[in-house]
Amino acid sequence: MTQRKGKTMLRRLAAALTLAAGLSGLSALGAQSAQAADAHFVLISHAPDSDSWWNTIKNAIKQADEDFNVETDYRNPPNGDIADMARLIEQAAARNYDGVITTIADYDVLKSSIGKVTEKKIPLVTINSGTEEQSAKLGAIMHVGQPEYVAGHAAGEKAKAAGVKSFLCVNHIATNTVSFDRCRGFADAIGVNYKTSTIDSGQDPTEIQSKVSAYLRNHPNTGAILTLGPVPAAATLKAVQQMGLAGKIYFCTFDFSDEIAKAIRAGTIQFAIDQQPYLQGYIPVAVLAIVKKEHTTDPAKIRQILEANPKFKQRLETYGLQPSYGPRNIRSGPGFITKENLDKVVKYAGQYR
Repeated sequence: MTQRKGKTMLRRLAAALTLAAGLSGLSALGAQSAQAADAHFVLISHAPDSDSWWNTIKNAIKQADEDFNVETDYRNPPNGDIADMARLIEQAAARNYDGVITTIADYDVLKSSIGKVTEKKIPLVTINSGTEEQSAKLGAIMHVGQPEYVAGHAAGEKAKAAGVKSFLCVNHIATNTVSFDRCRGFADAIGVNYKTSTIDSGQDPTEIQSKVSAYLRNHPNTGAILTLGPVPAAATLKAVQQMGLAGKIYFCTFDFSDEIAKAIRAGTIQFAIDQQPYLQGYIPVAVLAIVKKEHTTDPAKIRQILEANPKFKQRLETYGLQPSYGPRNIRSGPGFITKENLDKVVKYAGQYR
């Protein structure tokens, strides 16, 4: 009697353990299913590995992936070579991603490679560099970025109001043809020729500092300096400080970093032109997620769904971001960071701003 009861109890225990293992397996399977991404995208930039400005975009991609349950790869040419970037785009087309996001660093060089994406009916969103018109020609659903000429012109208007009549544009990304629109916009606003006011500085900080110093020595009446990103801004700051021009020359820059924030607070840099890079990482991923889920490429419908998304609204509120919506495209800038609003931005500088 006791032996039978013992065997019965053992059988019941074994059955219970089997059931528990089965339920555990189902639970694990359910967890894996919940974590499986709904879509797989890729974002291809023109930025070299050394360009820390893109860290904010990388962080934005991760948060958009979380909010929309998708997975996005980040690809870039390590040295910023546009030909290498073209190959990355062709590889993306061959991999048949659910969507491709790319900058238009050089329309003429990249249009053939980007064409291989749209030929395969892979949804495309363009960001950052390039124009809205170029984006449309390439067959993109929309462009998310800052119109470079408009941003440069707005910065130039501020300089003109301060009495600036000449300037130096420090272009560290001269291989990106659209970058010259920033210089040209500024030059047009103050009424000078951008070609004679622009130098191709290269991307090495020591070289930038040397070229800026040489230009300022040869053009001692230069009224302002415009740099196009954190790397040239930091190098130019060193040149200005060594020449005793800190706080004496009108200095403004595109983009933002901790070092730029300190210079704005010190009065060495008047303002930073804020293209809100977080939006250039988050919005395109969100757009492609909506395209995948809702089976639509209508920009108006996509925008309506995006604006209503509570997670997106919370991100905007947390980081103090304000996109500008057009009929087809979404603009991330320009905005301006000055002493007045610096504290609101600096909390997330280099991370989400």
